[in-house]
Amino acid sequence: MIGYKRKSAPTLARRIGGLLVTFFVCIGLLGGLSACARKDVTVLADRKPALDLAEFFAGESVAYGIFEDRFGNLRRQFRVNMTGVVEGETLTLAEEFLYDDGERADRTWSISKTGIGPDGASMYEGRAGDVSGTAKGRVVGNALNWEYDVVLEMSGTALEVHFDDWIYRQDQDVAINRAFISKFGVEIGSVTLVFIRGKAAAAIGPLDLSKWSE
Repeated sequence: MIGYKRKSAPTLARRIGGLLVTFFVCIGLLGGLSACARKDVTVLADRKPALDLAEFFAGESVAYGIFEDRFGNLRRQFRVNMTGVVEGETLTLAEEFLYDDGERADRTWSISKTGIGPDGASMYEGRAGDVSGTAKGRVVGNALNWEYDVVLEMSGTALEVHFDDWIYRQDQDVAINRAFISKFGVEIGSVTLVFIRGKAAAAIGPLDLSKWSE
């Protein structure tokens, strides 16, 4: 669930922009290549600890993340402070980002649990400022999988890319996020984050987002 509502220049847009130039030049050659299919989240039904989005993200948490291009090259690093507020079945999650080039950004998610699916999955919908339409996903076992389209602003042009987003809870206070970014079904990059909440987050956060320090 990583992204942002821009404060100044776009964040991932500049890095992804360079990738997309190459992507569009090569699209004819890559026409038959699509992102590898991933298993349905229901195969994780027996994995523990169970993930409940409202419970996990309520309160203060932090995250550390990276963005890689489709060849596995590190393009960007970032840190995040998050504040989650739960009202009924809705989680409002405010995220503040600092990138390793000093850029800051933010995003606010509104995430609602909409019921239980026929396969036993907990159903969720999410909205954010730069998400086109509604993110829809399912939680089963220790994992969330949801998909959504993000609109990136590049050189005054809006470009929509697709996110296939997975969160895996590792223990009481730690979860790992992998988001695969694609355009026209071709994977162009990925985001990896580690979320830290609870006492672990309190021990190290909130993170200093005034500047990137080594």
